[in-house]
Amino acid sequence: MLQQYNNILVAVDGSFEAETAFHKAIEVAKRNQAQLHIIHVIDTRAFQDVSSFDSSMVEQVTETSKKALTEYENTAKENGIEQVITSIEYGAPKTTIAREYPTQHQIDLIMIGATGLNAVERLLIGSVTEFVTRNAPCDVLVVRTDLEGKSVKNHPKRK
Repeated sequence: MLQQYNNILVAVDGSFEAETAFHKAIEVAKRNQAQLHIIHVIDTRAFQDVSSFDSSMVEQVTETSKKALTEYENTAKENGIEQVITSIEYGAPKTTIAREYPTQHQIDLIMIGATGLNAVERLLIGSVTEFVTRNAPCDVLVVRTDLEGKSVKNHPKRK
């Protein structure tokens, strides 16, 4: 018997890897007639280091995120996804994507782009993707290829 996914989560951050995961998530959601959850996590820890914390910075980042999520939602609906939920979350991306959001929304599949970090960056800050694969309460699909099956790692559109 094939696994039927009902609630698919894809986290977007503006990276090429996340964009690729988003497009694959649309296809998987269509095949499963699933609800697609598209989230963007604003890492609030980045604002704690700013000596003169200004709430307008958070508002500006939030506004930019809202616009991007609206575009993602429109793209998903244009591609046949009927049930799309978008959300801006605040906190640590690792725990939000791996534990908090999936638990609160009965997510049964997380689709996430393969890390864009090099070995030194992974050592210092850790990979969100790696953390999610180790800690999520549901299945995780790490997207490493585009819709044509070409590797994302050395893709010409990757920045």
